Amino acid sequence: MVKKKSSAAKIVRTKKKENNLVIYQAKNGAIELRGDFKHENIWATQSQIADVFGIDRSVVTKHISKILKEGEIDEESNVQKMHIPNSDKPVAFYSLDVILSVGYRANSKRAIEFRKWANKVLKEHLIKGYTINKKQITKNYDAFMQTVATIQNLLPEHINLDPKMVLELVKEFAGTWTTLEAYDEDKISPMGL
Repeated sequence: MVKKKSSAAKIVRTKKKENNLVIYQAKNGAIELRGDFKHENIWATQSQIADVFGIDRSVVTKHISKILKEGEIDEESNVQKMHIPNSDKPVAFYSLDVILSVGYRANSKRAIEFRKWANKVLKEHLIKGYTINKKQITKNYDAFMQTVATIQNLLPEHINLDPKMVLELVKEFAGTWTTLEAYDEDKISPMGL
C-alpha cells in the first residue's frame, strides 16, 4: 500500500527581526501570524484569516460576527485592536480560538484541509496524551529533562526510562523542520503581515 503524502499545512514558530511569528504553511505559500508565546496565543487579522482558509474577507467578518454574537468566544479576551504602520486606525487582531472557530465554519478546500490537519493533531494528542515540539525541546533541554524525570517518578518502580531512549522517541515523533529551514533561507514566499 502506497501512502499518499499529506497536503496538510504546517505551523512553525520562529523569531524574525525579534518578532515572534507563526508560519502557517499551505501548498500555495506561507502566511505569517503574530505569536504571543508568553501568553500562549497566536493572533491574525481578518485578511490573514481569509488567506489561511482561502475565503473572502467578508466571509471571515460574517463568521466572526456570528461566533461573538452566539457567545462561542468571549470578545474581550479574543480580540485586540493594535496600531500598525501605515494604518489610519487600529486594526483588529483575533486570537487562535477565533481563527480555529472560523476554520471550522468556513467552506473551502483550504478550510477542509485545515480541519483535517487540526483533527489529526488533536487526535494524536488525545490518543498519545502528549504533543512533542522538537524546537522547544532543543531550546529548553534542561526543562525537557526535568519533565522526563517527573514522568519517570510517576511510573512504577520496575520501569526505567533511559534519556537516550526518550530522545530517540522525540526524534521519531518530532517530524521534520524543512518548512522552518526554507523560511529562514527565504525559500518560501510569505503572505500577510
